This record gives sequence, structure tokens and C-alpha cells, in this order.
Amino acid sequence: MLTKGDDFPLHQTPEPVAYAGTDRNFYDRYFFNGYAPDGSGFFAVAFGIYPHLNVADAHFSCIRNGVQHNLHTSRELNMERFDLTVGPISIEVVEPLKVLRVKVCGEGLSAELTFTGRAFPIEEPRFTYRIGPRTFMDYTRLTQNGHYTGWIEIDGQRIDLAPGTCGTRDRSWGVRPVGTSDTQPHGHGVVSSFFWQWTPVNLPTRSLFFHINADRHGAPWNTRAVIAPDGAGHDGFYETPSCAMTSPMQPGTRWPASGTLTVQRPEGPLELTFEPMLRFQMRGLGYTSPKWGHGLHHGALAVEREDFLLATLDPMAPGLENLHVQMISRVTTSDGETGIGGFEQLVIGPYEPWGLKEYFDAG
Repeated sequence: MLTKGDDFPLHQTPEPVAYAGTDRNFYDRYFFNGYAPDGSGFFAVAFGIYPHLNVADAHFSCIRNGVQHNLHTSRELNMERFDLTVGPISIEVVEPLKVLRVKVCGEGLSAELTFTGRAFPIEEPRFTYRIGPRTFMDYTRLTQNGHYTGWIEIDGQRIDLAPGTCGTRDRSWGVRPVGTSDTQPHGHGVVSSFFWQWTPVNLPTRSLFFHINADRHGAPWNTRAVIAPDGAGHDGFYETPSCAMTSPMQPGTRWPASGTLTVQRPEGPLELTFEPMLRFQMRGLGYTSPKWGHGLHHGALAVEREDFLLATLDPMAPGLENLHVQMISRVTTSDGETGIGGFEQLVIGPYEPWGLKEYFDAG
């Protein structure tokens, strides 16, 4: 089947763009988040395409007065991957790798948000992870910090973004578990686990990115830190795998209470301290959501609003839906700068360095 993408020189295989290899878990995703310099006015967007599942879905979330407002949308893809609209949520690529725009209008939530990158996006190391013989993840991701302009309206109350609103956006594509879960066992005695931390930081004249995936014993299988000065091109970054995060958990949760990140550099280590100011639940964007998980089929078009009071959520709810969080944090550096960034964390299953032996252990 020919689609709009076939008129652009984007092909990676002899097939039309509509066909993305043969793995049913192939996906293509956009993510955005943003926040005022004081940590208020948080918002986030996710937009995913799942060619083999015939699904596109999108989510918009924002936090005001302790309430997280979420808009979930899903539609059948019908193989047209260049249509970046799902119901009331759309994305426009204004200038590739630099300027993108998000529009939202539905169920009492509206927004127009324009992102402009601070530097060229970084390309993270390819994420390939297997559980026994089965490929669990195999994807590439680009990440970019930037500034936002625009506004958000909730139930008729419109507020312009504060001057200096900043945040992060990423793009990833490849293979992840999406759609209906695979119930095939991994094998006798195999206990799956997942450890993830990600800290994109906006400092006055530079961005800093750190991530780690580790196994249940604490051994990293993908980690790196990058320092990106404002205006840097693709070859203007400092990159190193020599980085480490120390982060105690909030009691009774698997959420970070704080963090200290150390990045080794030729001129000496750079230490960053994270002080959480605001918690965002990633289930508002479909992550770990029992109903709105990524790639699930909801029919030709479905739209639903979901609001919840953050203070009332059970951090260890049986469905694990509240484990995945971003803590918007004040960040101070050992060389005298103060900035703001996200501290994302998801820890599922056992993790021996923290004494987590079962799926429902808490800190």
C-alpha cells in the first residue's frame, strides 16, 4: 500500500514506508515535557505509532493545583504514518531536529505548545536487551532539551506559559513491548526485572543528560552522560559512560527521594544534586496504564479524559501503574550552577542493590 511517506526519500527496505519490518512490536514515538523555571506549570505529551498493530495513540497531561489532568486518544492507523493527528491531539514538525509544535483541543483541555531545541539532539546508545533468547527491546532514541512558548487551557481557564519555560523532547523507534502483553513464559526460573533512570537537565548555558538501564544485580547494560552546550552541533558534545547516580527511595515507594549524579570529566568530576519539587505520574501518558497502555486497540477512534489527585495515589498499587514517575527537580552543580530537570525512574521487579527481592517490595 502506498502512503504519503512514499513520496519522500525515507525508505529503509524495498517495501513501501507503511511496512516496518516484520516485528509486531515495532513502534515510532514522540515525547515532550515542559515546566516553568520554578517547577510549576508542568505538562507532557506522548504520541505513538504502531504499524503492525494498526494503531496510533496520543496523550496529553498537565498538572495544576495538585491535580493531574490527562487526555487519552487512540485511533486505527490505516497504514498512514505521516498523519500526526489522533483525535484532538496533533504534532507538527516545523523544522526537523529543531522546532516542533503540539496542539490539543478536546474534553475541556486545550493547548498550543511550540518547542525550540537548545542544541542539536543527542543520539543515545542503541538499546538492545534480551531476556533469555527473546528480544525485549531494540530501539534508538534521540533526546533534546529546549524552550517552550504557548498556552494551556483547562476547563476554560487559559494560562500562558511562563517566560523561561523549558523541558525535554525525545524521539524513539524500534522494538518495545507494545499492545496486548505477550503471555508466553520466558522460561523456567526466569524472573524479569527492569531498572531505569533518566535525568535530562536544563542548566543556564548547557544541557546535561544521564540515563541508566541496569539488570537486577545492578550491572548497567546501557548508560551514558552527555553535556551539550547551547548551540552545539552534532559533534559539539562531551560524552562519557563514566557516570553514577546515588538515589535513595521515598519510604514505602519506589519513587526517588533525591539524587546525586557524578559525571567524570577530564578536568575533574562534575557532581549534580537533585531536589524533587513536583511528581508527575507517567501513566498519564499511557506508560504502565492498565487501560491506555501503548498500542492497545480501542476501535476507529476513542477519546477519554482522566483526572486524579496526586496526593491520594497509592505508590505501590497492585497493578504497578504508579511506579513510573518523573520528579521535576531543582538541580545544583558542583561548579556553581543551578538549573531544573526531570528525574524519571521506573523499577519493576527485584533489584538487589536496593534490597528489593520481590515485585511488590517498597523502599
